[in-house]
Amino acid sequence: MSAIAEITKPKKGSAFQETLRDDTAASPIRWRYVPHDQLHLALDPWSGEPAEQTGLVLIESIKRGRSRPYHKQKLAFVLANLRSFVLEAQAAGHPVLHLTTEGDFAEALSSLSHLGPLHVLRPAERELRLELSPMLEAGSLIEHPHPGWLTPREWFLEEVGAEPPFRMSPLYKRFRRESGALMDGDAPEGGKFSFDAENRQPWKGAPSAPTAPCFERTEVDLEVEALVEEVFTEHPGQTDLGALPTTRAQALEALRFVGSVLGPFGTFEDAMSSKSRGLFHSRMASALNIHRVLPRELLELVLEGDAPLNSREGFVRQLIWREYVHHVHEVTDGFRSLTLERAPTARRDAGWFGEAGASYTEDKELHPNRLQQLRELPRAYWKADSGLECLDATVRSVIEEGWTHHIPRLMVLGNIASLLDVEPRQLTDWFHAAFVDAYDWVVEPNVLGMGTFAVGEAMMTKPYVSGTPYINKMSDHCEDCELDPKSTCPLSKLYWAFLARHQDAFEGNHRMSMPLRSMQKRSEEQRSADAAAFEEWSSKLA
Repeated sequence: MSAIAEITKPKKGSAFQETLRDDTAASPIRWRYVPHDQLHLALDPWSGEPAEQTGLVLIESIKRGRSRPYHKQKLAFVLANLRSFVLEAQAAGHPVLHLTTEGDFAEALSSLSHLGPLHVLRPAERELRLELSPMLEAGSLIEHPHPGWLTPREWFLEEVGAEPPFRMSPLYKRFRRESGALMDGDAPEGGKFSFDAENRQPWKGAPSAPTAPCFERTEVDLEVEALVEEVFTEHPGQTDLGALPTTRAQALEALRFVGSVLGPFGTFEDAMSSKSRGLFHSRMASALNIHRVLPRELLELVLEGDAPLNSREGFVRQLIWREYVHHVHEVTDGFRSLTLERAPTARRDAGWFGEAGASYTEDKELHPNRLQQLRELPRAYWKADSGLECLDATVRSVIEEGWTHHIPRLMVLGNIASLLDVEPRQLTDWFHAAFVDAYDWVVEPNVLGMGTFAVGEAMMTKPYVSGTPYINKMSDHCEDCELDPKSTCPLSKLYWAFLARHQDAFEGNHRMSMPLRSMQKRSEEQRSADAAAFEEWSSKLA
């Protein structure tokens, strides 16, 4: 056994190893492989039968952990939850086999051929589906539908379709009608399906922002933190499992936090602040995406609460957006089945490993790139100082916590990268590595499809880009910035320069006609200054 395998294998005398029951001699009716993002006992297709009849297999893969420069907090969060789930499943009566491997998941599963065909719920991650496909084809692995989603594929195909343009609204309305959520008979509560226009207020300090939830670290958590710091030393970030739920009991605590912040959530959904990174956001995506909390549990809490309608509706819409991007990603095979403008990428580690990442980056695939944006991801995304407080404050949140809410992701991180013509795949890979809640089905539609214009009109009618006024209105970052929003901040110049460079790509797009007309009215002197700002800041942040 190699040194790495010795480190990662739970040690005798450790809290996890001492509690873990040896189930190698168990003989249940069947064994089910449980991927790291299916950690909820209610997902079991045989949940109505005695637990001892269904054995569970869970795997820790060093190869997967090193496949990207994953944030240490992401690695620790997944590992701690997986180990906690193993112990919870055994306590519930399931035989459990816990494996550690330096290889991939399929290799580890192949070593269990003596158990007969294994069962698995359909994985959410495309990467894992591809890895497991030879076992499925050979019949050594049997796939079952994943019951954790709120919307079936049929609804998406019937309402949205299998070809672009993809739009969420038809799926959202179908869900509302089918489920009865926020409906008054056949009509939506409040007379309309969306209150998005009411949910765009900046936060000026009132009501007071809540303190982010914190959790008591278990002995398993402490062991996992030490493991991650030792094995994944070269990865970004740090571990702090007191900031995230790692047990089912803690996941229920996190649910209670949602109820406490839901009231003002809608009104300030789009607000950003350096004084409160989370404001009234639930922080539930990380637990939701590994199914420590089921979407239906979160939905029930929101629907049964007494929060204002605009807050409840805004939250439900976020839940269905999550379903929508999952459907888009799966239907399009991660956009690979679509005819799109594409370009190669220079590397696949988002620039984290420097020259040492050369062997890591070989990639013959062409990636969506509607605007042919080819510049490198700025070092500011790995916490180098940019001088733009909105960017630096947001990146600090990501590097320190592996998280920030969806508006800084879209209107700061995605926006500034778009204005600088950063290669969309590099930005997507950065999101995938840096965020605790990131998986391929999450980041690719959200970053390639919305945060950038990489897939063009397939998902969005226009790019989500803005200049200084939006940041100044919706955040307090400008108050602490060395740049003056009215004079020296470059974002507005970068915005106009972006439109000038890509105006041919937006020809005929009615959603872009007004900003393009405004750009064309700028004087030659102004347009020259815009272009100069683009080159200056591209060089400065390189």
